[in-house]
Amino acid sequence: MDDLLERYRAYLLTARRRSPLTAEVYLREARGLAQRLSERGSDIRTVTPRELLEYLVERRSSGLSSTTMARVVSSVRSLFRFLRLENLRVDDPSELIETPRLERALPDVLALEEIDRLLASIDVSDPGGVRDRALFELIYSCGLRISEAAGLTFDSLFLKERMLRVTGKRRKERIVPFGENAARWLALYLDTARPALAKGRRSDRVFLNHLGKGISRKGVWKRFSQVRDLSGVGGKVHTLRHSFATHLLAGGADLRTVQELLGHSDIATTQIYTHVDPEALGDYHREYFPRR
Repeated sequence: MDDLLERYRAYLLTARRRSPLTAEVYLREARGLAQRLSERGSDIRTVTPRELLEYLVERRSSGLSSTTMARVVSSVRSLFRFLRLENLRVDDPSELIETPRLERALPDVLALEEIDRLLASIDVSDPGGVRDRALFELIYSCGLRISEAAGLTFDSLFLKERMLRVTGKRRKERIVPFGENAARWLALYLDTARPALAKGRRSDRVFLNHLGKGISRKGVWKRFSQVRDLSGVGGKVHTLRHSFATHLLAGGADLRTVQELLGHSDIATTQIYTHVDPEALGDYHREYFPRR
């Protein structure tokens, strides 16, 4: 089974071009399924559709959300697709299983004033603070995912042109411009704070932690939590990405452009940012409705 799962990992990373994080999630689900079937005297090579459905019902009854169950079903389908390709099964017991219907909630978005307050609350009196200001300015200015910002390397940074080459989900590359404020703080960080953080170490990563190594996703999340608590502004790191997209569309950017900047494969994913706040709806109604 271990050898099979290693081949499955390679399949996810190469043939399916899943990110390492997604591959780990799918592998974890595959191991869990294999273990549960083993306890019942079955395995993934022989499990029937009925047994698989019973397993999924068991998972759902444990209190998992619809979003999590959709991920579980997706990982199960991926596993059995792989088994068929490997000629370890001639059928697919997951074929008739439906993905739970998801209700998309509107993303959390910060107002421009909240963005300003959040960024202005960062203490830039030490190298770590300058790094944080440059990091979160860049995330907001480019709509970066946390992993994209943490993994940014110098060969993908074009400071003079104010552009980034970003490798997103499924290793999809995109070119994203960034604004003047982000460029100014990034230049200051690279000139003063980064050398102090590097401590003589060599690294191709743009953003470093206090040990001189590339900052981790967890490190970015931790720093943002501290800034958020200090500023009194709610949200998560990903809220900056949501805000970036929403503010672009509110400013007149077209949906297709925002899709490219965010790196979405499907424009339907980008459409969630086309929501309008209730106050704006009232203003539009008063301005355009013919009967006052």
